[in-house]
Amino acid sequence: MNKEIQELVDKGEMLPLMEEFYTIQGEGFHKGTAAYFIRVGGCDVGCHWCDVKESWNADLHPPTDIAKIVENAKKYSDTIVITGGEPLTWDMTALTTQLKTEGLQVHIETSGAYKLTGVWDWICLSPKKMKLPTKEVYENAHELKVIVYNKDDFRFAEEQAAKVNKDCILYLQPEWSKRDKVVPEIVDYVMANPKWKVSLQTHKYLNIP
Repeated sequence: MNKEIQELVDKGEMLPLMEEFYTIQGEGFHKGTAAYFIRVGGCDVGCHWCDVKESWNADLHPPTDIAKIVENAKKYSDTIVITGGEPLTWDMTALTTQLKTEGLQVHIETSGAYKLTGVWDWICLSPKKMKLPTKEVYENAHELKVIVYNKDDFRFAEEQAAKVNKDCILYLQPEWSKRDKVVPEIVDYVMANPKWKVSLQTHKYLNIP
């Protein structure tokens, strides 16, 4: 990558775009909503069960001008979801400002491990044990979505719930490959602890991206 492009990436005026697609939001509070997803490459959080590991290496994904990303996004939906990878690896200020100028609702799905940048209508925080969220993301999250892979994740979920703001909606979501085992455990846990809700990856049941 040449120096000029690197400077634009560092400013968030270009971003390593892995893919962009129009689909139905399958998870969390906005499940069932038509949304345009912008998947940004780059992540060093390293969840072993990640289903988009090809997003981790930002160098594999071409730096793309954010004006082009915004132009594509506004053709499809009023709701834009920025995901990754870990989108907060990059400065999200320029991209989200342009999206908001177009009158769009801008959501993020993040581990919260990096500085919170950007202008957001909805922050979905999905924390990971390997790299915990920043205080600012805890304070601003609209929903907390903890992935349940094994029983220790219930302990972790409670630790995380104690750190978010009082209005944050709490979700437990089964890791897809373990769903047959952990779904009954999540159901029992939510019934015993009704401050939590169940989140399912409904897009996978619908067989859509």
